[in-house]
Amino acid sequence: MPPSASTASSTGLLAGVVVLDLSSVGPAARCTRLLADYGATVVKVGVVPGRGAQPINPPFYAYSASRGLQRIAIDLKDPDGRDAFLELVRTADVVVESFRPGVIDRLGIGYHALMAVNPGVILCSTTGFGQSGPRSDWAGHDINYLAVGGYLASSEPRGDGGPPIAGATLADAAGGGMHAAMAIMAALIGRRETGAGAHLDVSIAEGVLWLTSLAVDEHLATGAEVGPGHNIISGRYACYDTYQAADGKWLAIGAIEPKFYANLCRRLGCEQWVAHQLDDEVQEKIRADFRAAFASRDQATWVAELAGFDTCVSPVQTVADLVDDEQYLSRGAMVDVVMAAEDSVASVDGSDADGPRRFRQVGPVLAGMVRPDGQVAVRDPAASDAAALLEAAGIPPERIAELRAKGVVA
Repeated sequence: MPPSASTASSTGLLAGVVVLDLSSVGPAARCTRLLADYGATVVKVGVVPGRGAQPINPPFYAYSASRGLQRIAIDLKDPDGRDAFLELVRTADVVVESFRPGVIDRLGIGYHALMAVNPGVILCSTTGFGQSGPRSDWAGHDINYLAVGGYLASSEPRGDGGPPIAGATLADAAGGGMHAAMAIMAALIGRRETGAGAHLDVSIAEGVLWLTSLAVDEHLATGAEVGPGHNIISGRYACYDTYQAADGKWLAIGAIEPKFYANLCRRLGCEQWVAHQLDDEVQEKIRADFRAAFASRDQATWVAELAGFDTCVSPVQTVADLVDDEQYLSRGAMVDVVMAAEDSVASVDGSDADGPRRFRQVGPVLAGMVRPDGQVAVRDPAASDAAALLEAAGIPPERIAELRAKGVVA
């Protein structure tokens, strides 16, 4: 099939919404990735190469290889660059930024400056700890927000007793990215009634706090010391754990409901434990029998024997496993991507790409997103839409040429 269009702005629940994204990586980039996959027109506003501090440039495949995004580079420290950016703001719905608190005001593009040219604009500021408070100026990354939000201490410790390192950037993706995207969508709905914009203060740490709020609320209400092994969903009982199969692979068990636990016990040949699901005195004995049972067959055999029979059993899949998982493939979760030869970037090993680059990636998988029909065309993340974007903003071609010659935009 021929590649589909490289933008999603003409379809989707957020079609017609224009987003200017000042971020390069992290939670803000995860947020705008979601908005683009819901149909918004997302314009990445980057730094002009060679002018000022250069941001982290992610690998070409990161953030869905910039699928459907437009790009422009602007020197926001130059007055002409700032004015060009504000011209883009006039017709935008949302501006997303992830600078430290106070930076956008010093650049002359703070919320009041944006409202002066577009009273209905929604500014979303994503930071580690928010725009205020004693930690607002702290630098940090995913692990730091998981640490202060209780997530690391609530997880099963490593062999040395220390908190584990999460296998996915949960703070960035959920505590920050999804948090910001939901706030923006709510603000867009609210604006329909009031016409007013908003300044959204997204604290990633507070997003993690919400993720751990079941445990936090229990502690606040009862005084309980909530942590690993505290209750059924944190490893206290054998019915909610992981077990190794004969081939060294693992299975995850989440048989919380008594009927599912009973089904599991019977199929494992452990009927003697059906009446003891929450009996603290025998949990290690149950675990020992479960371990022995699971160790008798390989993972695939156990999945075939248990997963479809109301036992809450699933395989623990590696990334290499899941990309070919039948469930994901049946729902079109992985999409084929092609980057045209003229846009192809150096390959991962540093050699030049020979012809169009083809690879797979996770597609728009969340509910309500439009899943592509056929291949998805992407461009080199360094490609620029500067001229078209500035012209659409009403800047005359000769002025655009001056800005580019000066190095203010690229």
